[in-house]
Amino acid sequence: MSEIIPHLETQNLNAYYGSTQALEDVSIVIPRNQITMIIGPSGCGKTTLLKCLNRFIELEENARIEGKVLLDGENIYSPSVDVTEVRKKSGLLAQRPYPLPMSIFDNVAYGIRIHRLHSRGQLHQAVQHYLQVAGLWEEVKDRLHAPASQLSIGQQQRLCLARGLAVEPEIILGDEPTSALDPISAQHIEKRLIELKQRYTIVLVSHILRQARRLADYVIFMYMGRVVEAGPAHQVFNNPQHERTRAYLSGEF
Repeated sequence: MSEIIPHLETQNLNAYYGSTQALEDVSIVIPRNQITMIIGPSGCGKTTLLKCLNRFIELEENARIEGKVLLDGENIYSPSVDVTEVRKKSGLLAQRPYPLPMSIFDNVAYGIRIHRLHSRGQLHQAVQHYLQVAGLWEEVKDRLHAPASQLSIGQQQRLCLARGLAVEPEIILGDEPTSALDPISAQHIEKRLIELKQRYTIVLVSHILRQARRLADYVIFMYMGRVVEAGPAHQVFNNPQHERTRAYLSGEF
């Protein structure tokens, strides 16, 4: 088995909403340039863990964390770290797409302009590039200045993917990013994610075991706020080490 090269790590991570503990002593490694799937029953802490990885947890009311999240070895919760830069490095693809109330073109250009990543003369080329990477260019190239709200929900999710990639992140986080999509649109997103892992580290939350088996290189199984088992996908799916993992994979709960 090839050695895991960590991109993200958590060390003794605990998360709380008020007095309720959502994560308990989570210590995991997320491999670079692989698709890591976080699986487990509803309410087990999957989304909370995902939000801790790019400090979105701080946007939740009464939320606080203890422990460390290391990105390339640096604790992203260190007081000296720029939270805007952390979130730029780790884009989030939500369950439902949220295009900005502007044109298709301006949705992708938005982050490029804010972060001044390209000159004005290069902007159109950059927008085209990220729409191509997201698999949307051919469908929208003749209506770039139409409102993004006119796109189908599947197209909107690919637009949000393009918008996220345009700020040049290192990591793509996805919180059940295909759950609101029809099967064809979901296939589009899955195909793009498989292609994108050559350049990005991808971390996805999913409650669909079939999808996890299709996409995962690495799997983290959670239950009641704790990590029960983590490892290469073939190992976790074919030879789980814990009884609770076996029960979940067999559909017992």
